[in-house]
Amino acid sequence: MQAEVHVIDHPLIQHKLTLMRKAETSTAKFRTLLKEISLLLAYEVTRDLPLKTEPIDTPIASTNAPMLAPDKKLVIVSILRAGQGILDGMLELMPSARVGHIGLYRDPKTLTAIEYYFKVPDEVEKRDVLIVDPMLATGNSAIAAVDRLKAINPYSLKFVCLLAAPEGIKHFHSQHPDVPIYTAAIDDRLDEHGYIVPGLGDAGDRLFGTR
Repeated sequence: MQAEVHVIDHPLIQHKLTLMRKAETSTAKFRTLLKEISLLLAYEVTRDLPLKTEPIDTPIASTNAPMLAPDKKLVIVSILRAGQGILDGMLELMPSARVGHIGLYRDPKTLTAIEYYFKVPDEVEKRDVLIVDPMLATGNSAIAAVDRLKAINPYSLKFVCLLAAPEGIKHFHSQHPDVPIYTAAIDDRLDEHGYIVPGLGDAGDRLFGTR
């Protein structure tokens, strides 16, 4: 199966991403920018959602108009904690989407992902699922999240992030070539600590002002 990577390089996204990268950008501004970019990403990520027609009455006439076809609501699964920033933006556009959470933290020595929380909506096997996390760095957290979700057989899976490193993409698709990646940018590399270069620092710390 061909592994898919979609770089969403819309000028508004790229402009806002540059503002997020700046070290002097405040926590409040960082949070607002991430929410705005996430809303824009959602347009592209949901471009292939199926439609059906439904008879309606406008003030002028009756017509058959397009509506979303899936019987079950879309699910957005946030990888805690930084995934919340993307989740908030996407819910602005899709307020009826269901929400799930996967709590993962990265062991500072091995960089492996360790799960501490998991809760998703019922009947995931009938739902399209978007997994969201700002950074695809080593790929370990993304792989762990997809492993966990595949165990409950979702209808479809996509991974959505703000930034990706080439190493993370390669590692992720070595394990899950069937899951497409949607990102605003692919950066140069990882440093020796597993951070994306040039990146934007630790997304969770910048989002919540914890460092």
